[in-house]
Amino acid sequence: MQPLALFDLDNTLVDRQSTLADWVAIFLVRHGLPGAFKSWLYELLADRATPAHFAEVRDRFGIAEPVDTLWNGYCTDIASTVACPPEVLTGLEELRTSGWRIGVATNGATDIQQAKLRATGIFDRVDAVCISEETGARKPGVAMFQEAVRRCGGAHDGVGMWVVGDDPVNDMAGAREAGFLTVWIDRGRSWPEELPPPDHQVRDARAAIDLLVAIGPVGRAA
Repeated sequence: MQPLALFDLDNTLVDRQSTLADWVAIFLVRHGLPGAFKSWLYELLADRATPAHFAEVRDRFGIAEPVDTLWNGYCTDIASTVACPPEVLTGLEELRTSGWRIGVATNGATDIQQAKLRATGIFDRVDAVCISEETGARKPGVAMFQEAVRRCGGAHDGVGMWVVGDDPVNDMAGAREAGFLTVWIDRGRSWPEELPPPDHQVRDARAAIDLLVAIGPVGRAA
């Protein structure tokens, strides 16, 4: 059986933090809102963004536009500015060529996550996508990882199965519980001492891909 690598999306394959910070600044200017609201708006959307959050934004700022308009505008804006580094896109292609199946397992709303995947070119370089809203399961729940494996055309046998992500709980702890080996994207952070460590720790997605390519098509821990 081919080995499988499941990648998180936000802050793993794409830099959601920087993209969101840029969007917040543009949104405040667009609606004539004071810069003092920048922190509030960023924190509101930092973990996840949904139409319900934009109902809160509309009420807080007294914006006349309907919630659907605000949400659709957010999806369009983010999709037009978010990027996946070229070396990561190339790396995904190399990983598939070397014999790996690749999936994306991400929490979030279906429309915004799909928009990011398609706009960045990630969608065309993976075998399957699993998004929490449309699956009805969320990381770190085991069901989310099991569904991602199913969509990638494999059985959850625990052999040669890896998860790459930035969140110590949602990605790493969840993957470990589901029987995966793990690669943590640290982004310069220290691993939380209260949690069992990941199998590998790297600086970014390209380094994680290089690690998996080096491990080879057997997909076992080095």
